[in-house]
Formats: sequence, structure tokens, C-alpha cells
Amino acid sequence: MKRLILAGGGHAHLHVLKALAARRWSGIEVLLVTPTLRQIYSGMVPGWMAGHYALDQCAALLEPLARAAGVRLMQESVTGVDAEQRLLRTSASGEFSYDVLSLDIGAQVDSSCLAATGATLLPIRPLEAFVVGWNRQVELAKQRSTANLVVVGAGAAGVELALAARYRLASELGGNNIQVSLIAGSGLMPGHGQSIVQRVRHALREHGVVEMPGYAAGSPEGLLLDNGAEIAADAIIAATGVRPHTWLAGSGLDLAGDGFVAVAEGQQSVSHPEVFAGGDVASRIDAPHAKSGVYAVRAGPVLTTNLERALAGQAPVSYQPQKRTLYLLATGPRKAIMSWNGLSAGGNWVWRWKDWIDRRFMSQYHDREITMSEQGT
Repeated sequence: MKRLILAGGGHAHLHVLKALAARRWSGIEVLLVTPTLRQIYSGMVPGWMAGHYALDQCAALLEPLARAAGVRLMQESVTGVDAEQRLLRTSASGEFSYDVLSLDIGAQVDSSCLAATGATLLPIRPLEAFVVGWNRQVELAKQRSTANLVVVGAGAAGVELALAARYRLASELGGNNIQVSLIAGSGLMPGHGQSIVQRVRHALREHGVVEMPGYAAGSPEGLLLDNGAEIAADAIIAATGVRPHTWLAGSGLDLAGDGFVAVAEGQQSVSHPEVFAGGDVASRIDAPHAKSGVYAVRAGPVLTTNLERALAGQAPVSYQPQKRTLYLLATGPRKAIMSWNGLSAGGNWVWRWKDWIDRRFMSQYHDREITMSEQGT
């Protein structure tokens, strides 16, 4: 019997589990190694922060998915891979051999520049820790009746989180009792057109988020900006860039220039054909793209097909990531901003569109759907 190991319960692996629940692969043992028993959908986190969703609406439970798929679930972390020996190392159970390995373990937030802060630091990954930390900050703010929050990083994630935090805290405490600031580095929404930047800046001003240009480092009071200004803060949300898990450097896998697993067509490792990767842990060297949940979700179907093909000794099918990505940014209240190929729009209708897309995606992995899959096996 051949063994497939799914390392991580990320967005791409959700599709693999769903496919296995619909049709088991004969003669294949499948292991899922994950430190958490649910996968929180990052696209709905700002809506959850703002109070529009319950957390269970934003999360896929991995235990019922694995059970429906006939997959053995191991709740522990991956600590290493020996690609030459085809071994995966875990935090509690030791080593496991594999015939085919799929990595969907995400990335870590590079918040090293903020480590010296005296404020509470909330990196946005891992999401489970961020969820706990955000809930704690809301409760502390309610006890103090004031809040002073800073978000570092002005990409799409930082913008959404700053607006969501402002909306939620204002709802709890009143707008005059809080301050939310956004440290924007070299500018808002890097890589996006001027139209989306203008809409985002208008949304920040409309909802009372203070935009601060420049870069920040941690300081005892909170943050020290590169212009010498010091900012006091109760908490700092780190929406800064990502970095790979440190053990990847010793895995024997070829890595891209950014330190993530180098993959090409079909999400297959360029150095070890029995290894595949999807989501943020992978970097397409033939078709580079941003690390975004959109690409992880889109990679799910082709990853599923190619894992089955690799186990059968067949060549993978190709997959070219989309060159343009639709961005739908939640802006706090039930409004959103759309960005597509240089065009932008905003309003309640964009929120309804985003809400419909997100709910439809998550409905695939909730209990009712899983139960139906189990009954069909």
C-alpha cells in the first residue's frame, strides 16, 4: 500500500479532503498532519473581527472532513522533511515515510523588526493564535473603555484588519475612545493601481483610521518610526511580510529565492517529483505570483489531480495560475472595495458579492456537506 502524507490543513488540502470524501483512492493510505483541528478561512477573518460572522462560519473542521475522506488525522506540527529519504518529521510521533508528500503548511509572519515592542504583539499568523489574541484585546479594551491599536503593514491584509478593528472597537466603545493607526511603509496597497489606492485612502479617512507613512520598529512604548517619532500602543497587529518555516532550509528540497519550496507546473517540486506544494509554502518559479489565499484555493483541484496521478506513476497535469486577481477588500461596516486589473469600485453591493463568494466557499466544508459525503461513501 502506498502512503500519501498531507502536511498541513490549508486551503488547497481542503479540496483534496473533499475529493477523497467523494471517492477514495484504492490502495492508498492517507495521513493528514496538522497542528490544529480546523482551518480558518483568511478571507473571512476581517468580517469576523468586525463582528459580522461567528468564528465557526469562517472555519472548516478537519476531523469530520478527514473521517469522511478515510484519512488518518494526526494533530501535531511538521518539524522537518528529509526529501532524499522520503521522510517527514513531526513534533510528537517522530518520522513517517511517504511515497508522495504534499505540503500546504502556509508561512510565518516576519515580525522580527517588532520584537522589542512593549505592546502586545499580534502577528496575523498563525490564525489560531491571532484569533485568541484579538478576542483578548477586545475584552481588555472593554475593561479600560479605551483602545490604542496600531496595524503595521499596508497591503490588502493590513488595510482590511485596520478597518475591521476600528469598526469593532468603535461599536464596543464609541468612536471617541479609540485610536487605530496604520503604518504604511512606502505607501498603501503596494503593487496596486492609483484608483484602488485612492479608494482605500478614502475608506481609511472615512472610518477614522490614521495612515502613517514610514517604517516601524518595536520600542518599549510601542513603536519607533524611521523619522524618529515614537508611538504608544496597547497592541500591534503585524501584517508584515511572510517568511518560510525554518526547517525548510534543511529539507533537501530546492527552494526559490524567497526560501519557499520551488514548484513548477502542476505544483510539483522542481527537485523531487514525489513532492508537491500549494498555498504560501510554495513559490512558482515558472509563473511567479503573490502569496494570496486566492491562489491556494485555485491550486486545490490541480493539486488533487496530480497527487492521484503521482501515486499511480503518471505525469502531472499542468496548471498556470491566473495573471490577474480579483481583490475584494472588506472596509469595516458591510461595505467593500473591489479591485480588478486597474479598475475599482466600492459600496454595499461589493460587500454582498464578497459575502456570497465567501459563504459559498465555506459551505463546501461545513458539517451538513460532510455528512452527505459520508453517506455517499
